[in-house]
Amino acid sequence: MIRVCALSSLDNRKPFQTEIDDVAVVLVRDGERVHALADECSHAAVSLGEGEVSRKGIECWLHGSCFDLETGKPSSPPATEPVDVYAVDIRDGDVFVDVTVTTN
Repeated sequence: MIRVCALSSLDNRKPFQTEIDDVAVVLVRDGERVHALADECSHAAVSLGEGEVSRKGIECWLHGSCFDLETGKPSSPPATEPVDVYAVDIRDGDVFVDVTVTTN
C-alpha cells in the first residue's frame, strides 16, 4: 500500500486524479469511504477523472458511460467492460492504495 494523500484533502464525490507506480488512478471520496479506480474509460480510453460523480458512479465525460465505484462495472452504455478497482485503506487520516490488488 502506498500513501496517496490525506483524507481531508479529498472533496466529497469529486474525482481526484493521481498516479501510483505508473498506474493512472482516480480516487472518489464518498463520506468516510474512498474508492480507487483505473483512470481510463474501458470504452474510449479517456480519463474518468475528468468526468463527474453521480449517484450511479463515475461518468465518463466523452460518451456518458457510468462505472460503479465499488465494482468498476459499467451501468450504462456504451462501455461493456469494467474498469479495475483497487484496494484502499484509510489509516490515521491518510489514504493508502494498492494498485496490485484489484476486485475484478
